[in-house]
Amino acid sequence: MKSVTVIGASLAGLYAARALRAQGYDGHLTIVGAEQHLPYDRPPLSKGFLTAPATAPDTAPDTGTPSAETASAEAQLALTDAEEIAGLDAAWLLGTRATGLDPHRRAIRLDTGRTLTTDGVVLATGAAPRRLPGPAPAGSHTLRTLDDARALRADLTGGGPARVVVIGGGFIGAEVAASCAALGHQVTVVEAAPLPLVPQLGYTMAELCARLHGDHGVALLTGTGVRGLHSAGGDDRVTAVELADGRLLPADVVVTGIGVRPATGWLEGSGLPLGDGVRCDAGCVTTIPAVVAAGDVAQVAGARAEHWTNATEQAATAVHNLLAGHTARTHHALPYFWSDQYGVRIQFAGRYRPGDVPRIVEGSPDDRSFLARYERDGRTTAVLALNRPRPFMRLRRELARAVQPAATA
Repeated sequence: MKSVTVIGASLAGLYAARALRAQGYDGHLTIVGAEQHLPYDRPPLSKGFLTAPATAPDTAPDTGTPSAETASAEAQLALTDAEEIAGLDAAWLLGTRATGLDPHRRAIRLDTGRTLTTDGVVLATGAAPRRLPGPAPAGSHTLRTLDDARALRADLTGGGPARVVVIGGGFIGAEVAASCAALGHQVTVVEAAPLPLVPQLGYTMAELCARLHGDHGVALLTGTGVRGLHSAGGDDRVTAVELADGRLLPADVVVTGIGVRPATGWLEGSGLPLGDGVRCDAGCVTTIPAVVAAGDVAQVAGARAEHWTNATEQAATAVHNLLAGHTARTHHALPYFWSDQYGVRIQFAGRYRPGDVPRIVEGSPDDRSFLARYERDGRTTAVLALNRPRPFMRLRRELARAVQPAATA
């Protein structure tokens, strides 16, 4: 294999490039990224990046140049440095979007009009945020990219206290709400489900986590959807959120965090099997030879996960099989995710299913610091911790050993 092209220059794409070189690939490597930025770490965008001290507006109105405070915060997001970039010996095509793929010729069409022909393809285009129907007035945001975070940060730090409505109480929504509360804003979280995070944690543990909002003065409205956004003024700026039941919530800033969809639109008509992502086998290998996928865009063995560790681990497996020319290794990592909210680190590992019974084995929910096991038929299926990182990691390792299948040759 003389040439490999990685489509997507975020976490999974970077880790695929690293894995290619680490596994001995010395051919031509091209990395195509839709954003102008080198790979960066997304988790801080909803947390530390928003709350980093700012003493001036974040962007100069004439140039769009980040302020010194924002530039410092952005520097902490970097996943690469100049030495690593040089060491990867890759051609970086940033600010360039892939628009089509002929997988049999492995020809990639770009929005620049150029077509790349390559021996191997790694699909790592990630996901895009779901949006509310209708127009998006000024002051309304989604949060997925660094540019999204810059715009939101400018709205949150450009004046005094604001009325912020966060639509969606999942991890991104909860983290943004916590950041906005820390900045002194009046925050309301709107969640369509009876409680946030019930599918991931079950009702009992989700209810304990939901209490964090009230602890910090954040209003949580559950069991109602959103009909649309209202706007007014010369700049068509958001003024309110209309709920499904007709209520209006006054709002100066709105953040929509209602999930993401895998970025597969550009692959329509390619012949690749698409569902909830690019369908792959357990080794991240598609049905088209020399085309693999990893990260948020990959539906691996029927499942798709949107977590940091998943993207990094899948990338190494995908690259191993790309170079081998067949599925020589499979990906069976234990699901793991974490979230930082209101000064509390929430960590979860395993697979929760309805009927699993959580049992607190250490600490107390009243202190917002505890460790819990989920059990079914006498065995542990998952572990959850609030501010108990060391014992959590011990139980996570135990659980991983218990569920890890025999390695594929």
